[in-house]
Amino acid sequence: MTADAPERAPRVLIADDQTLIRTGFRLILNARGIEVAGEAADGAEAVAAVRRLRPDVVLMDIRMPVMDGLEATRHILAEAPDCRVLMLTTFDLDRYVYTALSMGASGFLLKDVTPEHLAAAVRLVGTGDALLAPQITRRLVERYAAEAEEHTPVAVPQGLAALTPREREVLTLMGRGLSNGELAAELTLSEATVKSHVARIFAKLGLRDRAQAVVLAYETGLVRPGEQPRRGGQGSGQAN
Repeated sequence: MTADAPERAPRVLIADDQTLIRTGFRLILNARGIEVAGEAADGAEAVAAVRRLRPDVVLMDIRMPVMDGLEATRHILAEAPDCRVLMLTTFDLDRYVYTALSMGASGFLLKDVTPEHLAAAVRLVGTGDALLAPQITRRLVERYAAEAEEHTPVAVPQGLAALTPREREVLTLMGRGLSNGELAAELTLSEATVKSHVARIFAKLGLRDRAQAVVLAYETGLVRPGEQPRRGGQGSGQAN
């Protein structure tokens, strides 16, 4: 693809048990040049539709009959790891969203999302460059990571030890919700250098995208609930 070529819009599957939600989202996306490859009224239909249609992104309701969105997401990501799943929820502090992010979902959207945000989110999610609704996601992850920490210790992936000090610092700041641009400013690096660090972190830890990186940062204790990004923190003088 040349620098002047337009980026291909993702093909989308909409999985929701409410016909009006599916119809509304389809109209919004189609009007903005995004193809809706199909629809599903429950999780089992969504799994079957992904096998048949191979969409790039699935908009997945959490609460559906026959098979809920969590189980459907588990099946889809096991069978089609390149597919991206955006969870749909009515509540911004839905505990099931945290579970979905831990399983590999790439983010979540509230069902009252604006048309512009919906289209932008669908286009963005394939890049792994930013979490969606970061302030809400951060709050949700903090809340349920804190609860999980009290009950279930999480094993640190072996790859974490393979991270350089700078990569560990980048992962920690990602966990605190910083975008690539904010990371670049925080660490006095170019955004291109930050993107290279992020790509290496994903490769070493087997992460799909930034959503999993945030969850991992909390679950391994790199970030504790309530911590804030520091300015000019340690490591800023290390080699890149």
